[in-house]
Amino acid sequence: MEDNFNKHLGNKLKLRRLALGLTQTKVARAINVTFQQIQKYEKGTNGVSSIRLLQLSNYLKIPINYFYEGFPEYLINLEKSKEGHMNVNYNFLVKMYSELSNEQKLKFNKNLENLNTRIAKVI
Repeated sequence: MEDNFNKHLGNKLKLRRLALGLTQTKVARAINVTFQQIQKYEKGTNGVSSIRLLQLSNYLKIPINYFYEGFPEYLINLEKSKEGHMNVNYNFLVKMYSELSNEQKLKFNKNLENLNTRIAKVI
């Protein structure tokens, strides 16, 4: 499954990069890797670490879930979530959060508070 996801993520990365008219070198510089690393990401030969995924998401101005869209295993879990028993990878979420800077954590927490306020108003 991991290899399939790496290829899926690589395709999504390439599509977004090309849609924005960016070169592999420009994306590589933005997230502090070599353009060869971006090539490996796009081919699906290398996995993307959680911090690199976050950096790509920020640089390409897309939410992280963009990379999961259309991935069959993710969609299966999405269907399960509607039934109320989705398996959430909390280790991934904890790792992502732990890699944020203090400023990013403050911004994230503020966004959560705003989201909770909006949800409370709707309910």
